[in-house]
Amino acid sequence: MNYAGQRSLATSSPDAASDALWVTYRWMTLGLATTGLVALVVAHSPSTLELLLGNRILFYGLLLGQLGLVIALSSMASRVSTPVAALLFFAYAGLTGVTFSTLFLVYTESSIAATFFVTAGAFAGLSAVGLFTKRDLGAIGRFAIFALIGVILAMVVNIFLHSSGLDLVITIAGVLLFAGLTAYDTQRLKEIFRRGETAANLPLVGALTLYLDFINMFLFLLRIFGNRRRS
Repeated sequence: MNYAGQRSLATSSPDAASDALWVTYRWMTLGLATTGLVALVVAHSPSTLELLLGNRILFYGLLLGQLGLVIALSSMASRVSTPVAALLFFAYAGLTGVTFSTLFLVYTESSIAATFFVTAGAFAGLSAVGLFTKRDLGAIGRFAIFALIGVILAMVVNIFLHSSGLDLVITIAGVLLFAGLTAYDTQRLKEIFRRGETAANLPLVGALTLYLDFINMFLFLLRIFGNRRRS
């Protein structure tokens, strides 16, 4: 999975850019597979779930750990070796799987699986838009920063309001936000690889970006398509 040491991207040939993109998608796919496998294993371990849900400090510590790993990989990727960057990436994917295991307590397994495939199909289509459109999607990326802040603030407000109407608006906005980001980030990565930028581990950093787009779109879609378990 080493892409020529991840340091030999200084080429603008279409084949090299295409190869780098496929490496990026493979890393992302392996990350998603890791998350899914860990989530399933933990979800079918009552003792582990009890530990997670019975210890808020541990659970929130895992969430902070996820954030720390994202920051570490994003900031250190150009200075560390590919094995170290990959370790950070898979550690994040694994921790995400641990926290995602609690979704199985809220939604049925069949609806989680169905939503995953819906997300995968949507992601593939949106990535194709980013790859093949000739329109510059930069405006989407610039708008997404403000939209993301707005969605986060609305989610915080709704913790206190408990408004089902606002929750629906947030969910739809979240799906549209990460749908747009998927197309934008794909186009941005294509251009980065086409220019032959030389920073180390670019495919891994790109994989993390697309992975985050995928799982966030999945979470918002799950709020729409997920069937809640009966108490």
